[in-house]
Amino acid sequence: MKPHDSPSSSCSGGACCGGAPAATVAALPMPTPRAGTTVYRIPTMDCPVEEAEIRRALEGVSGIRALNFQLGARTLAITAPAPVLPRALEAITRAGFKPQPLHQPPQDGSTAAKQEHHGHDHDHSHDAGYGIPRLALALVLALVAEGIELLAPHTLVFEAAGMALALAAIGLSGLETYAKGFAALRRGRLTINALMSVAVTGAFLIGQWPEAAMVMALYGIAELVEARAADRARNAIRTLMALAPEEADVRQADGTWRAVPAGNVAVGDTVRIRPGGRVPLDGVVTRGSSALNQAPVTGESIPVDKAPGDAVFAGSVNETGEIELRVTAPAADSTLARIIHAVEQAQSARAPTQRFVDRFSQVYTPAIFALALATAVLLPWLTDATWTQALYKALVLLVIGCPCALVISTPVTVVSALAAAARRGVLIKGGTYLEQAREIKVVALDKTGTLTEGRPKLVHWESLQGERDANAQVAASLAARSDHPVSQAIAQGLALQGDGVTAFKALAGRGVEGVVEGRRVVLGNHRLAEERGQCSAALEQRLQAQESQGCSVTLLMGDDGVLAVFAVADTIKDSSREAVAQLRALGVTPVLLTGDNAAAGQTIARQAGIDEVSANLLPEDKLAAVEALRRRGAVAMVGDGINDAPALARADIGVAMGAAGTDTAMEAADVVVMNDDLRRIPEAIRLSRRTRAVLWQNIAFAIGVKAVFFVLAVFGSATMWMAVFADMGATLIVVANGLRLLKARPAGRASGGATRAMSGRPA
Repeated sequence: MKPHDSPSSSCSGGACCGGAPAATVAALPMPTPRAGTTVYRIPTMDCPVEEAEIRRALEGVSGIRALNFQLGARTLAITAPAPVLPRALEAITRAGFKPQPLHQPPQDGSTAAKQEHHGHDHDHSHDAGYGIPRLALALVLALVAEGIELLAPHTLVFEAAGMALALAAIGLSGLETYAKGFAALRRGRLTINALMSVAVTGAFLIGQWPEAAMVMALYGIAELVEARAADRARNAIRTLMALAPEEADVRQADGTWRAVPAGNVAVGDTVRIRPGGRVPLDGVVTRGSSALNQAPVTGESIPVDKAPGDAVFAGSVNETGEIELRVTAPAADSTLARIIHAVEQAQSARAPTQRFVDRFSQVYTPAIFALALATAVLLPWLTDATWTQALYKALVLLVIGCPCALVISTPVTVVSALAAAARRGVLIKGGTYLEQAREIKVVALDKTGTLTEGRPKLVHWESLQGERDANAQVAASLAARSDHPVSQAIAQGLALQGDGVTAFKALAGRGVEGVVEGRRVVLGNHRLAEERGQCSAALEQRLQAQESQGCSVTLLMGDDGVLAVFAVADTIKDSSREAVAQLRALGVTPVLLTGDNAAAGQTIARQAGIDEVSANLLPEDKLAAVEALRRRGAVAMVGDGINDAPALARADIGVAMGAAGTDTAMEAADVVVMNDDLRRIPEAIRLSRRTRAVLWQNIAFAIGVKAVFFVLAVFGSATMWMAVFADMGATLIVVANGLRLLKARPAGRASGGATRAMSGRPA
């Protein structure tokens, strides 16, 4: 169900090549290092194929216990004894990379940690800014060299000047490409950098120095532009880091308030958030009430009312009243920080299509090199071409064969989709599950907390004798004194201020009793009514009608009989009906699996529009039910409790409801829906289908462009700089197509204006 993703590729191109300084990267939280772990920053490592090159370089270094790559932050954590590290760094350097020791940011999420991340970002951005004028100068020099070749007299002076300009252009734009290319060749690896190094060197040696300079300059510019485009996908959620303020207004021991760095705030401290302010840490409201915009965490832009006892997330915006909250998690472990880290981890996992492209590249790149070699050797023997012409055509084939567009298109597309899902409050733990979601045939749904609100609610009550308002007042007074969920639901549903109750007593397993306004009354269940001898045939019929609808019935009774009947039920969420309808429209069958009784299960299923119900299920029964459903195709299990964890783990895709879900369920799941809105599930399926379409569009386009230029090269119409220009254009097109997933918007407003379903049209 959860295949191991082992990155591998024989190429490293486009934004994956790292030949030019890359753009600013996100300041993402890094995992706590284990003992003996050192973290290094590798500026030119920005995609899984670069990771594969470094892994291969470290294969011969004994003593390394673990490698932890964070491609978004361009960091590598090496767990190894101190004497092993110099050999590991030497191996990485020989592979053409430049590891830089990186002090591990403090795990308390302090301001210092953020400043350190920001400092690295600044340095990296500075490098990228420096690369633009350098590459622009290289392109100008290459153009001048081309002009000298075409327009100037063919004298020794002009030849020497043109060659010097070409060498300068190659030096400005291609030194890192050469370093990595020759390092790969020494190890017998045919990477894109190796192909480009051979092609440019060969072109220069046969006298095509203007073209060699143009190819290297265009290649360097392509890398820089592609790196920025790829980073845009990786950094799609980087703005979340800025949403949690770096300081919090904390109550001191003497009752005063002081601004404290968020990383220094301890769990249990009281924090104040004024209207318009952002919540700095996760917590529980202790005073005040307000409406909070939780979009950064849940993806839901509609403000949510919060009152004492309600949980709030770091990064939420306090829109109305001032509130105080008790901090429940440190800054580094806030829900917001964990979301960012989860997406970063997911980006490192390889999607099936990406693994296919990697395997294809392992065959494709050596095949191109062999074809070019055969062209150089055999063409003069088979045709009237000169050796120089044959060698030039072989070099053109090498440039055409660079699979930059093919290699970069898949990770950019997958990362864009993961980021788009995260913005909507859906955490997908890897490209495998993102792609697999399109294959779902059955969605198995838990009832309580998934289809329903997860808390009882007063849905009906009627007065049987006496004054209605008086009965309501008495029931509210008794219910307010009890901490039982059913009693609390009655008290909240009646919304009346309870009068004084004397001689209050709880009746275990039956209800409560007390004296209200001078008369003894009880508020209890059906069994208590039978014990008191106050059940009649008419009452039994009335109670049975409510119980058959899945309601829990409570009776208000006095000495003279039953005064009122209250029906409490766990009500279905407003979004559940629409979610089920959307699943059916996608050709997915919804099934209800519940541990509740059959009547309650059938009632909720009928309200949601679900035909198949299995009730009275223990955790092992749910597991067996999922096993049986898998015979019909891929199954997604949706749940929120510990009892759902085995079924979540066994399903092809486990989906946990994040707001109401237990930590166990969220750990066992492959997808987490942060706002408990079931409509996110059909959205995720649509996003998966659209991602698949974009992936294959990009693959087909990249291969198609190569095929066209191969034909042109065979008939002598393609030049080296035309080939690299076409490759750059193709790469930018497939990257732009993948980035469009970042702008995916729900299509069709959902009921209540809460959410809309993700468009399922192919990109």
